[in-house]
Amino acid sequence: MSRIETTLRGLRQADRTALMPYLTVGYPERDSALTLIPALVDGGADLIELGVPFSDPLADGPTIQAAGQQALRNGITLTRCLEQAAALRHQGVTVPFVLMGYYNPILQLGVAAFAAQAARAGIDGVIVPDLPPEEAAAVRAACAAHGLDLIFLLAPTADTARIDIVTACTDGFVYLVSLVGVTGARDHLSEDLATFVARVRSATDKPLAVGFGISTPAQAARVARIADGVIVGSALIDAISYADAPAEAAARFVEALRVALDAARSAP
Repeated sequence: MSRIETTLRGLRQADRTALMPYLTVGYPERDSALTLIPALVDGGADLIELGVPFSDPLADGPTIQAAGQQALRNGITLTRCLEQAAALRHQGVTVPFVLMGYYNPILQLGVAAFAAQAARAGIDGVIVPDLPPEEAAAVRAACAAHGLDLIFLLAPTADTARIDIVTACTDGFVYLVSLVGVTGARDHLSEDLATFVARVRSATDKPLAVGFGISTPAQAARVARIADGVIVGSALIDAISYADAPAEAAARFVEALRVALDAARSAP
């Protein structure tokens, strides 16, 4: 098993839910990830999603779009994201890294070159939101050759056939999108989320992580009761955007989520 799946299965055996914060690399400053990521780990993060900024992020809402635009203005590219991942590994960060980015920068770099550079940088998995499984053969092969998990998203509108396709193709974990729409903090989660997770759970034993729209400890706790992982992005970026000390704000935000997740799993 990969480091991602080993981590998630280990947490499952310990009856804990994985906390997986998402952070746009290069936001708010070009090298912010070098201090923010260690702060997230100190706060209780089990895996980290490293967001690659892109000019046309079709799956993302206003918060991540704005963070991405600022990161692009700061000079962040796919290659520089990988350089920062390598620097974090050099600093001693050991939790799994999942790189989340759109297909165009990967294609421009070259699929084989991207996979090789990502592996050397210490990346464990890759999410490409605009790459469906039916068109992912080249990326899958390149990732497999370098020991990278290629993780696909599954929407709540998926029928049984689609669930079977995605769960068969994905490695590491299945990324369940909690809602129909783009990323961004929401006041409420879908009432059908538990049913959606149960449908996918009946089709696969692979770990299931839920993202999109989770913004509060209470929402994270609700997801923790039904899923193996909770992904939080926009609300974290909001938390650091106006903070005088972004790393401290990031750690406090993640600590609150960690407490909620652990309490949810330990409750009778």
